[in-house]
Amino acid sequence: MDFDAYEREIWAGRAGAYQRGFARLTAYTAPALLDAAGVRAGTRLLDVGTGPGVVAGAAVARGAQVTAVDAEPSMAEAAARNVPGLDVRLAVLPDLPLDDGEFDAVTGNFVINVVGDPAAALEELGRVLRPGGRVALTCWTYPPPPALGVAAEAIEAAGVRWPDDIPVPPFRPYSSPGALEALLDGTSFTEAAARKLSWEHRVDPGEWWQDVYLSGVTSNGVVIGRQDSATVARIKAEFDRLIARYAVGGGQVALPAVAVLASASR
Repeated sequence: MDFDAYEREIWAGRAGAYQRGFARLTAYTAPALLDAAGVRAGTRLLDVGTGPGVVAGAAVARGAQVTAVDAEPSMAEAAARNVPGLDVRLAVLPDLPLDDGEFDAVTGNFVINVVGDPAAALEELGRVLRPGGRVALTCWTYPPPPALGVAAEAIEAAGVRWPDDIPVPPFRPYSSPGALEALLDGTSFTEAAARKLSWEHRVDPGEWWQDVYLSGVTSNGVVIGRQDSATVARIKAEFDRLIARYAVGGGQVALPAVAVLASASR
């Protein structure tokens, strides 16, 4: 399956599940992302792949003039609900219905890693930025940190074969600071800089299982959703065993998370 088509399929209608679960993990990087893009009062900001509007809402709180886009209608609707008055539009990278040089800054929180042609997506982000404008992006490292990878470990430990029809993300070779810097410098941007961000995501493991994996969020959720009940139970038993390594008391786990934050100038 074409990677972009696959991404559209797995996120269709999942804004509610994403907001309950995965969005709480990715929200951690929002302040650093906005800082890297130089977002402050009056900044004309484009937030791509806005999801439920976490980054867009934080930018509005800084006084920025924010336009947000997402490819999934349920995500755009969630962002509009969560950030009253937000200018939200449906759009799919690398084809944004926006004018050349329209924005001072562009942010993308865990978006560049889910596009089929990363270089084309970056060229399009450069097109809508004014000269001297800033772009800031986050992506997950590879191999994925435990916050993402524990479910894949559980699937493997349960003896479930990874499906051949789930495409490998084209962005995977760029999932390190040096590689993402080189990709930015090789497209529309200059003075690229990237670094790792590390944090712990504290969550009830049962809620994490329910709100992310049983709700079909991420490819791990897709794989789990294809299994019969006995196989799901076997994966869940392995998930419980593996995630117990991160228990911190109070019925919660602290899952290590690592991402790359990159920024550059137009």
